[in-house]
Amino acid sequence: MTTRVAAVDCGTNSIRLLVADVDPATGELKDLDRRMRIVRLGQGVDRTGRLAPEALERTFAACREYAEVIRRYGVPASRIRFVATSASRDAENRDDFVRGVVDLLGVEPVVITGDQEAELSYTGATRELTGEHGLLTPYLVVDIGGGSTEFVLGSDSVTAARSVDIGCVRLTERHIVRDGRPVDPPTPEIVATMTADIDAALAEASRTVPMDRARTLVGLAGSVTTVAAVALDLPAYDPLAIHHARISLAQVRAVTERLLAATHDERAAIPVMHEGRVDVIGAGALILLRIMEHTGAGEVVVSEHDILDGIAFAAAGGSTEKAL
Repeated sequence: MTTRVAAVDCGTNSIRLLVADVDPATGELKDLDRRMRIVRLGQGVDRTGRLAPEALERTFAACREYAEVIRRYGVPASRIRFVATSASRDAENRDDFVRGVVDLLGVEPVVITGDQEAELSYTGATRELTGEHGLLTPYLVVDIGGGSTEFVLGSDSVTAARSVDIGCVRLTERHIVRDGRPVDPPTPEIVATMTADIDAALAEASRTVPMDRARTLVGLAGSVTTVAAVALDLPAYDPLAIHHARISLAQVRAVTERLLAATHDERAAIPVMHEGRVDVIGAGALILLRIMEHTGAGEVVVSEHDILDGIAFAAAGGSTEKAL
């Protein structure tokens, strides 16, 4: 028997909604509505420690839209889960965010820890990989977000996880934006300092997650899927073509070099590029490249299913329910 659920994942860069019918016994999940809005909730958080008023309003506008979709599909309040991640964890004024979400959606957002985020991401990404030809375990799942990146190692279940504060928005604001304006394209010196920042975070994560044990690298979230779409030279963003695509290290390196050398207008002209990712995709691609070089992965298996699917599974009473 299926259960109708609504899952909202509110990250540093985007807020996403999934309405689905889920069978908790089999793990089968049927999408009814899946959508995403770039709201940049984490705008300036790394610098100020607070959520900006304009970022909150963009997020609340998306919440109003999502509330109407959830109502239209008849999802009961008991099966709605709103999960907030990196930016909300870091902000001094996150109570303003919580109150706004409760007013609009009638549920309190769960501001999860990095470990919870890792478990939900792992479940969403790997639940359907069992039996995929040629995919060996353990999996190393990497979820490159706006404010943080999660590393999760596991086979049948999670064995090690770590969240570190590198993400496409955070790195862009730390290194590429100077005096309120982006250096476009970033200079080789900026790329070098970003690389050093990423490498330090990878060293930190490796103390908890033995990445060298992984047999398959699985990449999640918008930076990874966009790099894959560019590598595949798609004429338009196509989730079906991207889901479970295998992108080689050489392809990731070529796309990263292209994005970091391009101007804003050149990146915006790429057919698969979402307008909200134009300014931050270079940093996101560089994170993926350094992960692959650090782990020795020859390819990354790209997943369109991620923490959002894990949240939906938990909302239906699945095995990740304890993560919420």
